[in-house]
Amino acid sequence: MPVAPAPALDRRSPPFHRGPVRGSAARLGGELRDEWLRLTASPLAQLRRRGLRAVPLAVGATLLVAFFHLVQHVPWGAEVTHDLGGVRADQPLWLALLRTPVSLFVPAPDLPVWGALAQVLIVFGLGELTFGIRRTLFVAYLATLAGTLAARGMVALGPDRILGIEPRLAHVFDTGPSAAVVGLVVAIAWADRAWTLMAVVWGLMIAEVAWKPNLAGREHLIGMAVVLGYAVASEAWRRGREVRAIVEWTDRRGVEVKAAR
Repeated sequence: MPVAPAPALDRRSPPFHRGPVRGSAARLGGELRDEWLRLTASPLAQLRRRGLRAVPLAVGATLLVAFFHLVQHVPWGAEVTHDLGGVRADQPLWLALLRTPVSLFVPAPDLPVWGALAQVLIVFGLGELTFGIRRTLFVAYLATLAGTLAARGMVALGPDRILGIEPRLAHVFDTGPSAAVVGLVVAIAWADRAWTLMAVVWGLMIAEVAWKPNLAGREHLIGMAVVLGYAVASEAWRRGREVRAIVEWTDRRGVEVKAAR
């Protein structure tokens, strides 16, 4: 009598089931990867195609920061730098407004310049590849100007009021590209829907102000808030224009169809 063959053993691994923690981690990793691609895919493609010619603003801004760093450390250059871009809260408003565009490129003498150079090159470059030269310059200046005006308001409030600062800080030179950098990061994060980047930059700035309250940190937060408001309003206005254009086209199309009948 023939004997039935023994059933073959299934040596395949059992199906892998992700637990809730691993599943959440995988989703988070996927979201971060998608966000990274949204931020960098198009800019990197432009850089590969055109090289540094794609970011003339970022290169020029970096060279300006390096130039003013070198110049302000020589006897004759310090006075020239202060006359061109030295902004303080105790200055007349017209003089502060006149110097603010140059102050953006004058690094703080007591901070490492290499960090400022790297930030300007990377963030200005990313902004330039995302928005173009004119809008990048506008956002950078908007954030810097908001911080400059906010400093004057905080001095006027005085140390006894919320957001007020001590009058002695009005005599401190308030220069550097940091407000422009964080403002551009906020604008880029909003444009690319990079919510993780948005949360990180806001969290770091809030933590800095909470851990070590200072004028620069408060200016950064105000500049970021102004830029975010501008980004939201600009997008709402652009979408409104698109909706109105569609409605007008639909109305014209309807009139043409009725006329044809």
